[in-house]
Amino acid sequence: VCSADLGAFITINPFIFTKDLEKLEKRVAYLASKRFSKESIARMVTRAPYLLNFSVERLDNRLGFFQKELGLNPQKTRDLVTRYPRMLTGSLEPIKENLKVCKFELGFRENEIQHIVTHVPKILTGSKRRLTEIFDYVHNKMAIPHHYIVKFPQILNTRLLRVKERHAFLQFLGRAQYDPAQPNYISLDKFASTPDEVFCVDVAKASVQDFETFLTTM
Repeated sequence: VCSADLGAFITINPFIFTKDLEKLEKRVAYLASKRFSKESIARMVTRAPYLLNFSVERLDNRLGFFQKELGLNPQKTRDLVTRYPRMLTGSLEPIKENLKVCKFELGFRENEIQHIVTHVPKILTGSKRRLTEIFDYVHNKMAIPHHYIVKFPQILNTRLLRVKERHAFLQFLGRAQYDPAQPNYISLDKFASTPDEVFCVDVAKASVQDFETFLTTM
């Protein structure tokens, strides 16, 4: 852990000083044996300060779980937990639940779930209700098909209120066109990820004031 992050790390996890040094070294060595680089391990420990509190057995079981349940190869598993290491330290229950939701309730295929999760890992650890609500609105209200959601999975990690407001505004302007085969289609990436100023000018072709005025009517 770099010196700039050390204070925050110790504040969050002072229990690290109660751990046996030899065990801590074994846990770091285990991660290195799984081909995590020194930089990746430092990044993971910084983002998930309790990581080294867990045994080698638990770390191994957790990595095996993601590799098996998501059908990931070792490299993709490393990439996933390096980006979102809290998946190694948090409860598995919401992850298991959201995997079931994606497959059985939302209707995504296994390869689609793999793509979604590797691009937006937070989907697995978030609220089941939030996930189903945003999917229901995007898929059923906005008529976005599964394959297009998979192409732009960040839409599932967007606040529902933002999606509702922007979709309603585009409908008002007659610009709610999300089919890439049709002219003047709106990219879900720009729809979901851009700040209001960019969304209004580049996507809605309107002013921020127009958008704000419209929101007062909702």
